[in-house]
Amino acid sequence: MPIDTVLPLVLGISVLSLLVAGLLARHVLAADTGTPQMRTISDAIREGAEAFLSRQYRTIAMLAVVAALAIFGFYFWNREVKNIAEMGEGTFWRVTVSFLVGATCSAVAGYIGMFVSIRANIRTATAAMTSLNRALQISLRGGAVSGLSVVAMSLLGVGGLFWLFGGMHAGGYRHVPLQIVGFGFGASFVALFAQLGGGIYTKAADVGADLVGKVEAGIPEDDPRNPAVIADLVGDNVGDCAGRGADLFESTAAENVGAMILGIALFPVFGMGGILFPLLARAFGLIATIVGVFTVKVREDEDPMNGLNRGYLVTTILAMIGFAAAVFLLLKPVAGSTQESHSIYLLGAGIVGILTAYAFVWITQYYTEYKYRPVRSIAEASKTGPATNVISGLAVGMECTGIPVLVISAALMAAYKLGQLALPGTPGAGLYGTAVATMGMLAPCAYILAMDTFGPITDNAGGIIEMSGQPEEIRAKTDRLDAVGNTTKALTKGYAIGSAALAAFLLFRAYLDEVTKITGQSIGVDLTRVPVFVGGLLGATLVFVFSSLAIKAVGKAAQSVITEVRRQFRENAGIMAGTAKPDYAHCVDIVTKGALRAMVAPGLLAVLTPVAVGFSFKFLSPYGRIGAESVAGLLMVGTIAGILMAMFMNNGGGAWDNAKKFIESGKFTVDGVVVGKKSDAHKAAVVGDTVGDPFKDTAGPSLHVLIKLLSTITLVLAPLFI
Repeated sequence: MPIDTVLPLVLGISVLSLLVAGLLARHVLAADTGTPQMRTISDAIREGAEAFLSRQYRTIAMLAVVAALAIFGFYFWNREVKNIAEMGEGTFWRVTVSFLVGATCSAVAGYIGMFVSIRANIRTATAAMTSLNRALQISLRGGAVSGLSVVAMSLLGVGGLFWLFGGMHAGGYRHVPLQIVGFGFGASFVALFAQLGGGIYTKAADVGADLVGKVEAGIPEDDPRNPAVIADLVGDNVGDCAGRGADLFESTAAENVGAMILGIALFPVFGMGGILFPLLARAFGLIATIVGVFTVKVREDEDPMNGLNRGYLVTTILAMIGFAAAVFLLLKPVAGSTQESHSIYLLGAGIVGILTAYAFVWITQYYTEYKYRPVRSIAEASKTGPATNVISGLAVGMECTGIPVLVISAALMAAYKLGQLALPGTPGAGLYGTAVATMGMLAPCAYILAMDTFGPITDNAGGIIEMSGQPEEIRAKTDRLDAVGNTTKALTKGYAIGSAALAAFLLFRAYLDEVTKITGQSIGVDLTRVPVFVGGLLGATLVFVFSSLAIKAVGKAAQSVITEVRRQFRENAGIMAGTAKPDYAHCVDIVTKGALRAMVAPGLLAVLTPVAVGFSFKFLSPYGRIGAESVAGLLMVGTIAGILMAMFMNNGGGAWDNAKKFIESGKFTVDGVVVGKKSDAHKAAVVGDTVGDPFKDTAGPSLHVLIKLLSTITLVLAPLFI
């Protein structure tokens, strides 16, 4: 395949995917919007979500401009530093432009996810009134608009900047991937604040609505008498759609750039093919996702998860075929190379990554679906009260770190060995094998994101059905979709942390290579050196303090919601009687203000900590580049702690949530008697669910972004630590 045609092909597939996303959006928006009462509820959700995102993005934009000015100043004043000077003139503005483009694309990715979800919800609800299959297809295709758009924009951004900055010209391949690291940093910067703000909003509203509505007032979930119910439904969109869209956008962007950087070292072997391979592999994954989405359908009496799993299997198989094509087209020795090469082993590394993604999906389902032991054990513990529910949930959360860590470890070691077998005796071959595995794991990324956005769409649909007073059999259909949506949201988080783990190792190696290029000295991470050990300790501590700030923010905002809901119930007896309408807007405003205030502190902590450690520690010793090595210690130990904490929070929170759903489903029995809603066991499960809410939807997902933000910010600012 002529190398000059690769980038146009990648950009062409990306544009095609955006066109398909547009057609899917048109298809979804053409569906029926139900009764006037349903539209009133949907409009309130849409207005609340758009108002929050507008205010949030204004805050993030101000922070991003400050960060862009700092990057510009740093690269301008250090333009004589060896590695910056080698990148050529104009590096300072190119890195800054990359940052701003990445930040903008990340924000747009989040907005697209939310734009579709707040319009697909009512159409899913209306479809559920006649057909479960129709409702499933509308909600998944609404999610696919986000999935396809996010991955396509990531490819357009990275590929477009690579072409614009002259990466295809002679010698450009050496420095352009390093210049567009700013793209990944910009995406991570926006994603962190978007995920934090959206996560705080959604869980503060959810906790407030559940504790007062379900536990104290004894009214059902999404009951129109609950003043916080609209804020809760808005939160599903700004957290799970806008936040996760930005999260997975920055994942794909950072990992594309990291793999391209590692490809530079293998240029003598693969030429430009080793650098462009990540983009082509990801583009073929888009085609696989398009086919997979259109294969999803279920019978009316079938579990909707079966249809989604079939679509995922089709996507995985096609992605594997596309990946093989990319390997054999691009990862072959160029003319004049004497290096022995076995592309089949690199394909093996990619398959390891694809199978790792598949394994993470199933592991997460095991720990978060109520048909399996972990969730049922939490439901059983609810029989004796909230305390035993919480204890059981914590135990499940801790247990669920074991198997995923074994899978990640096996994947890294297998991919590293396959890379060495592919290019015997070549320095960096093993690391490139891990990069190929990371690309393989991200091949079905667009389909995974479609399943994630499916979750809040179906959650909102159930709320609209409940609030508009539709028959119980319709609510039963949306409850089935909602339960599946809870699982898809959980497995997306598991997938995201798995890919973050592989990518963090990839970016960590890129950082060490960058330091070596600047100093001419190879460095490692020697934890027996006191400053390096302290750097690692600070990295682990950052994960805990960051999580604490995020969870505390949810608790504080939730307290305000609880106080307001209680006040409305107390002062207006007509609300519970159904003769007066609650003040939904005031609860929405309370949560909006609380989330925007609270997202800044943990976000700044994450950005400033590695900078402060690297800059200050470099003055501790004149030997061994102690500043750069201490940051490497922070990055490595912080990544390990972040991976474990995120797994614990994501799966533990998801298990708590579905234990509550299991009791609500009418399938939970005690001594042969069905125990369901309004029972003591149900109230205990609601308490456990509210404990898990900030775990799985605020702190846990934000840690995915934190892990990659640490990698990209240290890579961008490496000269500062020397």
